[in-house]
Parts: sequence; structure tokens; C-alpha cells
Amino acid sequence: LTSVHVVEGAVRVGVVFADGFETDAFVVGADPGNDLAVLSPMVIPDDIMPATLRSTAGLAMGDEVIAVGNPFGIGPSLSAGVISGLRRNYISEDGRQLLSNLIQFDAAVNPGNSGGPLVTADGEVVGIVTAILNPTEDDVFIGIGFAVPIETAAAAAGMSPF
Repeated sequence: LTSVHVVEGAVRVGVVFADGFETDAFVVGADPGNDLAVLSPMVIPDDIMPATLRSTAGLAMGDEVIAVGNPFGIGPSLSAGVISGLRRNYISEDGRQLLSNLIQFDAAVNPGNSGGPLVTADGEVVGIVTAILNPTEDDVFIGIGFAVPIETAAAAAGMSPF
């Protein structure tokens, strides 16, 4: 899973696994209304460990979360913070898209984090990072990030997460 805006218009799509293995991938599904895309890698490593998904039903403000991504393309990165709001709405910078029922968090995310997982302190995926709120012209994080809940993301992939 990733964000539609990450792969939109791409000539080539690739994925990098946790062990550094890289392969091309195909976009096999999309839910633009929730900024979600489903990728299918050409090759899957033999020793891949599947992610554990966790329902967002029990999440609360103050719960610790970790955002995983590739900010500014400098390499794999993670940042920690807390959930700072639930069921938030976000209007895209161009004012054309409303995303709703989002998880708001304060773990530092920047361009390049979109499409990465938002995980609990226990490593369970609760969302897919999709946006940052920034009322300035600068394209950097100032304290508010948003993630699509994993239930919505799993539905985009055509499956129930639980």
C-alpha cells in the first residue's frame, strides 16, 4: 500500500523492502478518494515478514506512533510521536480533495514520507501516511501529519484487515 499521489504519473514504480532488496512494481489498484494505491512487486523476497495490522478502534490521543518513510529521498527513516487527533478532515493544498476520518499525529514527516506506514510502539500498522498540514509556503513539517486508517487502506486493497 502507498499513496496515490506518490505513484501518480510515474513512468516506473519500485519498492524497497526492509532488508534493502529493490524490485519494480505495478499499480494494481487505486482509491483516489482516499489517496491510496495498491502495488504488486515483481519479486517478493523469500524471507519477507508480513506486517501486523491493528484496528484503529482502540486508538486514543496520546498513544505513541512511529512514521516510517523516505523523507526528501535521503534514505529509510523513522520518527516517533503521538496521536494528536482522530477522525480529522484534510483539504488538499489545491482545495480539490477532501480526505476524511484521518489519524492526526505529531511524529515528524516531510515530503517522501507519504505512503509509508504509521505504526504503534509495538510495530503494528494502524495507518498509511498521506499528508502534512502546513499553512506556509514551505514544504516541510511543522507539527501535524495525517494518516489514512488501516481499515480504509485494507478496503482499498480489496480485503478486510481483521
